[in-house]
Amino acid sequence: MCGIAGFCNFRGDWQKNIERMCDKMYHRGPDAAGVWASDDHRVVLGHRRLSIVDLSPAGAQPMMSRDGRYVIAYNGEIYNHGMIRKKLLAQGRITAFRGTSDTETLVEAIAAYGLTDTLKMAKGMFAIALFDRQEHALFLVRDRVGEKPLYYGILKDDLKNGENEGAFVFASDLRSIASLDGFTNSVNVDVLGDYMRYGYISAPFSIYRGIWKLEPGKILKIKLPFDKMEVFTYWSMMETALVGEKNRFLGTASEAADELERLLREAIAGQMVADVPVGAFLSAGIDSSTVVSLMQAQSMGKVKTFTIGMWEEQFNEAPVAKEIAAHLGTEHTEVYITEEDARGVIPSLSGMFGEPFADSSQIPTYLVSKITREHVTVSLSGDAGDELFCGYSTYYSIPRIWERVRKLPAALRKPGSALLGALSPVIGDAAIVRARLLGAGSIEDMYLRSEMGENIALVRRDRQKETAGFGLWDAAQTFAAGRTWMDDYPAGLLADGQHNLMLMDLLMYHPDDILTKVDRTAMAVSLETRVPLLDRDVVEFAWRLPLSYKTENGVSKKILRDILYRYVPRELMERPKKGFSIPLHRWLRQPGLREWAESLLEPARLNRQGLLDTAKVGKLWDDYITKNVWKPQIWYILMLQQWIESEKIKL
Repeated sequence: MCGIAGFCNFRGDWQKNIERMCDKMYHRGPDAAGVWASDDHRVVLGHRRLSIVDLSPAGAQPMMSRDGRYVIAYNGEIYNHGMIRKKLLAQGRITAFRGTSDTETLVEAIAAYGLTDTLKMAKGMFAIALFDRQEHALFLVRDRVGEKPLYYGILKDDLKNGENEGAFVFASDLRSIASLDGFTNSVNVDVLGDYMRYGYISAPFSIYRGIWKLEPGKILKIKLPFDKMEVFTYWSMMETALVGEKNRFLGTASEAADELERLLREAIAGQMVADVPVGAFLSAGIDSSTVVSLMQAQSMGKVKTFTIGMWEEQFNEAPVAKEIAAHLGTEHTEVYITEEDARGVIPSLSGMFGEPFADSSQIPTYLVSKITREHVTVSLSGDAGDELFCGYSTYYSIPRIWERVRKLPAALRKPGSALLGALSPVIGDAAIVRARLLGAGSIEDMYLRSEMGENIALVRRDRQKETAGFGLWDAAQTFAAGRTWMDDYPAGLLADGQHNLMLMDLLMYHPDDILTKVDRTAMAVSLETRVPLLDRDVVEFAWRLPLSYKTENGVSKKILRDILYRYVPRELMERPKKGFSIPLHRWLRQPGLREWAESLLEPARLNRQGLLDTAKVGKLWDDYITKNVWKPQIWYILMLQQWIESEKIKL
């Protein structure tokens, strides 16, 4: 786990700027730093290192291939690099390696087999910058599912007569890009509707105009004179789902569980390999418990597991996690957090993410990462079980509602939706949601509508003219520059409605919210996180499974449960799930956090910024305090405001 950065055609002080970019992501790699520049300094690569495999200088980056053709700066882990290394040696592609790092394996495989074929072989998480010195081409690559971040774009420079206008830049951290001399890329107001709808900014967009997120499974190529970008797909979650549907697993449910257990064991064994201590997050949930069970089953000693607890009983899963750990025989650590702990984290959140991000579970995720880092350098996580194996409650509620709604003629649904929406001020806020769902044209459309934030126009009128003719900015609009995967998802792509909802989440919500949250909060304390359920073979097998193997008679994640109950008693797991959350909205009404929130929403501050409608924000806050409504929207606004203030954004 590391951080990468670089640029092409940067005409300022290249060394000072690349070092500053790397310094901005020190937390991603506190062990070492490195820089490489072409002879003419037109291409510069930077790297911050968190040493995990091969702690010696032989693993330092940027690294050049033995033949001198390729230079790589890489963030991530290739879990099957040992197999690739053996193949290179067996085929005589290389006679000896300088060290034992997966970086060296990766760059030598690229030299031997080419980039695309190497990516097809590689199992892991990664963001790669690769410069081909022979072809004078720079390649940026992001892993299949989006575990590792990679931002790129064109620098806008209004300073020093625009000497760096048009330079191509990239980094693991948005703040690294924003630190460059002459960076004046403006806030992308067009994506704020997207942000207020979901609480995050979905790929390929970022908060800055001209700066993008490379999407999962993509390769970007930019070649001398570095003024034209091309993007290619080397792996697609959508295509994988379609292939899986056409090649269904034909064995029994028990045989499917056997095969999935085998694949998970293999993935976990590979992800436990490191030259530093390894542990795992453990909640009371199915996913993390399955991962820890299979870790402990393959470990020679006690696996180190970590849980945070809440003093509020309705949020506290720590006692159950402790029972699971005791049953499995792990070396378990639990720490209880308080409001003071949460309050101490909040001011630093914007620095972790580099742009507005408002999934409030970012707070406990950071706190459990901080505790974990005190004991280990790598932690395995149970993320992706819900999206791959039908775990979320909405995967059940939306199909039920759709079955009722679809029986109504479309000619009645749309007018009924409009009428109910018009009556909502009279009959209550719940009518807004019902109106949206009634107007759905498909189960996918209904899911999209259920995920929308409320339709609140918050931007000031004088700002509306600056959004390239988009008209009112509100939580339900995402036209053109703000469209997302979910907006463009083709209805009925997969045969099962629930599979479509799961795929929609894996295309956007999971990489742009869940994986973003885990990567940024863990990296803030220099902790590497690994996600076995996102192993390529596990993901591809999951899409081959019939829906009935994932859910049956209302039981979610059935196949994972079948595996887990081989290691943990069923009665230990058959308890209501409390989720990984905190009593944030109660805390926000109490002294301490309330003063922090009200200072960010203070009318003079909002007027000075000139972005949000001061009166409407004030009304939302009053309703929030007195009526306990607008909970997601308030946190979205607060995180936007915190980012503007802490990053000293000029609007």
